[in-house]
Amino acid sequence: MVFAAASLSDAFGQIAVEFEVAHPSVKVLLNLAPSSELAIQLAEGAAADVFASASQAQMQVAADPGRLAGQPVVFATNQLTILAPADNPADLHTPADLAKPGLRLVLAAPGAPVRQYSDQRIALMGDAVFQTAVYANLASEEPNVRQVATRVLLGEADAGIVYASDVTPDIAGRVLQIAIQAAQNVVATYPIVVVGEAPGGEVAQAFADFVLGPDGQSILQEWGFGN
Repeated sequence: MVFAAASLSDAFGQIAVEFEVAHPSVKVLLNLAPSSELAIQLAEGAAADVFASASQAQMQVAADPGRLAGQPVVFATNQLTILAPADNPADLHTPADLAKPGLRLVLAAPGAPVRQYSDQRIALMGDAVFQTAVYANLASEEPNVRQVATRVLLGEADAGIVYASDVTPDIAGRVLQIAIQAAQNVVATYPIVVVGEAPGGEVAQAFADFVLGPDGQSILQEWGFGN
């Protein structure tokens, strides 16, 4: 049982398949949700073998009650990008346009790591006046980052902030990306760890090692993650 951040859905789906091929007697079950939800589940005693979080802060939530075995290891990085529908109804050209009056902005809900990173990025972009204008445009807060991307893809929002890895091949040609300058961007770090008293025993460590190894890292790169 692998608890993994929602932004890892595609990459871990492929990793699970390849791990099962290498370990025919093992079935990998993925619990994909915002890291904040997964961390709370673990803190409350949910049974799991591995936790792959989209932030160090949520990993610490699971660590505080003593649920983790060993030290988490960063296995991937990610960056943010601004999405708009392909027809760009709000005429966005730069991140500064997020403050345009009347723009419909969608973000992940507070508590989700991508929201934390998004808030940090918005703070880096401008002063308090700019930030107030951006948040005044907030039309919806979605449970996870994939739903933010979906809202934009369906034209239900003029813009959304997601991870670069969420611009998957199936939507890349149907959305517009607004580049964020490196000085204003935030690097998300993804740690992985085996959960204490993992029901899967040694297989749990084998899965974590697979993610950290060349095969897992290659798959993560294919899905837009950095190492």
